[in-house]
Amino acid sequence: MRILLQRVKRAEVRIRENESEQQRVSGQIEHGFLLLVGITHTDTQNEVDWLTDKVLGLRLFPDETGKLNRDLTEVGGALLVVSQFTLYGDARKGRRPSFGEAAKPEHASMLYNQFVSLLRQRGAKVSTGEFGAMMDVELVNDGPVTLWLEREAGAVQE
Repeated sequence: MRILLQRVKRAEVRIRENESEQQRVSGQIEHGFLLLVGITHTDTQNEVDWLTDKVLGLRLFPDETGKLNRDLTEVGGALLVVSQFTLYGDARKGRRPSFGEAAKPEHASMLYNQFVSLLRQRGAKVSTGEFGAMMDVELVNDGPVTLWLEREAGAVQE
């Protein structure tokens, strides 16, 4: 499971039904983290649990001295979670990426929904995109602070 985390001043995801229709807002936050979430076919609940703990525990917001020492809860931040199978794209050969490492939609959807549910159970304010939809994501990076988080299936719990 992979997450591209971006600290944002604001972020919004809009769903594009088709090019001729107006877009609709699916989720938006004022400040917090935009999480682009990719899932591979070997991921399980263990990866969901580990990444939930990691995201909620990261201290990526400045304290009164400017040191990154506060977590999402301490600053009243929110999460915008967007499914992103292209995080498992492999562009090492040729000009068109292969997405063979991305989980099938049934498996990915289940784990994505479990991840969102667990974040909410743990008290996070969560908005989402729409799994499998064509989306436009707009954000204002804060910092910018961007991290790549990854938990490979079967990895030993830290």
